[in-house]
Amino acid sequence: MNNSRLELLLQYYKEDPQDPFTIYALAIEYLNTDVQKSVNYFSILLENHEDYTGTYYHAANLFFKLGQLEKAEEVYKKGLEITFKVKDMKANQELRSAYNQFLDEISEE
Repeated sequence: MNNSRLELLLQYYKEDPQDPFTIYALAIEYLNTDVQKSVNYFSILLENHEDYTGTYYHAANLFFKLGQLEKAEEVYKKGLEITFKVKDMKANQELRSAYNQFLDEISEE
């Protein structure tokens, strides 16, 4: 994690806590260093900014890695619904591919 980038993102968040790009950037920034903070920021996005389509791939993958399979599947399905609704077909295709891989992996367990 780049501390100066994190500090800048936290400052942006303080100035505008409703900006989905900043919240997303913080969630991504914390992925490898503070999983709970990453989960918290993704949860904010999922609850308050459902049309921010970039959220779904990373949030679902994080929940999968944490063993929260039901939550991961819920996020994948919601993401597929939202990306279709907002006509973000590239994100929809990527999410569908990730969801299919997720289904394959959990069926092997």
